[in-house]
Amino acid sequence: MSITLADYAELLENLSPHSQEALHAAWHEATKVFSPRGLDNYLKGTAAIHGLGKGDSLVETWIEEAPMVAKEVGEDVIGDLAAASLMLASRTSGAVIELLLATSATAANRLGDAQLFLNYLQFINTLIAQAPRGVRPMLDKLEVLFQQLTLGGLRRWALWGAHAHRTNYEEQIRYFSLESKESLAMLQKERKGTLLVDVQRRINMYLRALWARDFFMRPTSGDFESREGYKPYIENYLIHLPDAFDDFKTPAGEVIGGLEVYRATAAHAAAHIAYTREPISAEALNAWQMAVISVIEDARIEALAIRKFPGLRQLWAKFHVIGANQANNCGDAINRLARALLDDGYADDDPWIAQARALFAQAAGRLEDNRVSWEIGVQLAHSFTERRIPFHPRADVLTAVYRDDNRYFWEFEEFDFDKAASAGYESVKQVRKYVSVMEMANEIDVETAGDDAGEIWVLGTELFPYENIGDQYPGGGKSFNALEGKEPLSDPFHYAEWDYQIQLERPAWATVLEKRARAGDLTIIEGITAQYKREIHRMKFLLDAMQPQGVQRIRRLEDGDEIDINAAIASFTDIRLGNQPDPRIMMRSVRKTRDFSILVLLDLSESTNEKVQDQEYSVRELTQQACVLLADAIDKVGDPFAIHGFCSDGRHDVEYYRFKDFDQHWDEVPKAKLAGMTGQLSTRMGAAIRHAGHHLQLQRSAKKLLIVITDGEPADVDVRDPQYLRYDTKKAVEEVAKLGVTTYCMSLDPRADNYVSRIFGQKNYMVVDHVQRLPEKLPLLYAGLTR
Repeated sequence: MSITLADYAELLENLSPHSQEALHAAWHEATKVFSPRGLDNYLKGTAAIHGLGKGDSLVETWIEEAPMVAKEVGEDVIGDLAAASLMLASRTSGAVIELLLATSATAANRLGDAQLFLNYLQFINTLIAQAPRGVRPMLDKLEVLFQQLTLGGLRRWALWGAHAHRTNYEEQIRYFSLESKESLAMLQKERKGTLLVDVQRRINMYLRALWARDFFMRPTSGDFESREGYKPYIENYLIHLPDAFDDFKTPAGEVIGGLEVYRATAAHAAAHIAYTREPISAEALNAWQMAVISVIEDARIEALAIRKFPGLRQLWAKFHVIGANQANNCGDAINRLARALLDDGYADDDPWIAQARALFAQAAGRLEDNRVSWEIGVQLAHSFTERRIPFHPRADVLTAVYRDDNRYFWEFEEFDFDKAASAGYESVKQVRKYVSVMEMANEIDVETAGDDAGEIWVLGTELFPYENIGDQYPGGGKSFNALEGKEPLSDPFHYAEWDYQIQLERPAWATVLEKRARAGDLTIIEGITAQYKREIHRMKFLLDAMQPQGVQRIRRLEDGDEIDINAAIASFTDIRLGNQPDPRIMMRSVRKTRDFSILVLLDLSESTNEKVQDQEYSVRELTQQACVLLADAIDKVGDPFAIHGFCSDGRHDVEYYRFKDFDQHWDEVPKAKLAGMTGQLSTRMGAAIRHAGHHLQLQRSAKKLLIVITDGEPADVDVRDPQYLRYDTKKAVEEVAKLGVTTYCMSLDPRADNYVSRIFGQKNYMVVDHVQRLPEKLPLLYAGLTR
């Protein structure tokens, strides 16, 4: 079931009839744009803005514009847009807030990025403090301004006017209304040639045509508050491009349009992502060596790209401009080096350039390995150092406008390269080594180890205190773990996760730790059995029909193992009577067996502790009851089954509990563990499904079924993007399907229709609208799935 306005009737009851009508009119479009969480923020924002008491027009503007903003830059900014509107309420009029909301979709469309939109809201907040009378006329002209300015240009233009006319309110209004000459002059000064928002779609298509894959691009504002400026860069595997590029003029007078600059920049950055497989270590390198290696690495990835797309050489060569009067400094040297390695027609009589060309030509067969860049770069840097020319990192830089700052491929000692796993980098995995007590005592050097330890030593058996040894056993025969109440840890299970933004797997990204399920009060399970005695009796006939019937004889076959005497006599009688005999006089004995393995995976997150609506028991207790009935049903039929549960506290700690395993009898031990189940932490479902698939894969059954019972969508404390774990869970379902595992989800979330079908498939889920019926529905579901 999806969210309805009736669910928020109490929250929205104070809206005027006209606003209620506007909300109903916009609701259909809003449900297409927002997730359940987004709809919740949208409706709460409606109530909050109504609470300002600034009129229905403001509320209705929010109702109409918020979905359009979410459509442009995502629903995560809606909460910030509402918060910004509420903060401005004490500093400006309702008409200005209404105008801000009315133009917010225009701003979102022109900025095209959630972070830039948040920066825009922050800019509006700053401008109201400095030029309160200029905000309204500026918002009236916002579409015209954003057609010519980037966010950085808009900020500089606006703040110049705010400082110039701080006390002259009349001139301030004329400036922000674009009516004064100085306003138009500043606008012309800040105007840029080509805006990324106008060409981003074309650049996307261009890169897709080259590499047959998508690259994710984000605009970056090159203003004085941005540390990045106008230099392109790659970070978190996203290509960050300046939000505007001026036309490029060559010394010969040729003008290269901003679109061509964007193409060259994006193609170079995409080549880095496509051809950089391992980072280059910056350890023990000085700034000059790093500068030369950067030039060689740029040349390496460009050479690989040109092999596949020769036209790129001509595109990139336009931007390598070498002046006629060559200066004797390091900056001029690396610019000539970059030009020489790209353009074979470039003539340079410097022996250092000739040496570089020779070394690069010798390594032509090894360009797939970026260690070539390190080797050639260090050698060239050393030979140039003999000239004793000082290197100035800020002044001696590459002038080719399309090249990024190369942070993408450098590896520094303090960098966290866990993120690199998603791009296919090799990651060091910890190895657990089981040792004896004496080996541990004699050989270990470090008492504790960090996350970067390559080898972790583990005692093969539990360690007992000294006083346990002897005839008296004063310690009670308990190990240190038992005395301190600590459980022994299982080996970690590492599983990949799917990042939908970069369309790559992050190898060994999530860690599953199996933990010992604690026993509870067995009378809880006995009470459940007594409570549902009538349902158990009602299912008896259904379960009897599912039980294997042993050997069955199939009669009246034309081809079989033995003669069906009764059919043969009937046919012989027909012959004697002159009738056409029935040729089906054979029969065959068939052994009827079931070949299923079923694993029930329970969501044990904190939300399961919440009470069922209008009931005294919690979702966890209801799930517990359903499991008992399902286990009784499966046990009666005789299929091997297991009951496991999971919760999570970030990607490094996905806790996995095994209440009952396939080889265990359904007796007091698993029942007591099920009675002790608790709800805690979060729901990293993808890793849990992969681990459940691992256990099912060990079964020899022909058919394997995984039933997931959850009360909400996948979520975890270290993930802000709600779509990330949904896509990963969908990928996990696809992965276990390749192992022959059919996954079925029974969701207790009434809003699950919005996402569960995309994760598990149209026919592989059920949303239980009345959760009280779960105990009787689950055994029937099992019967249907294993028919």
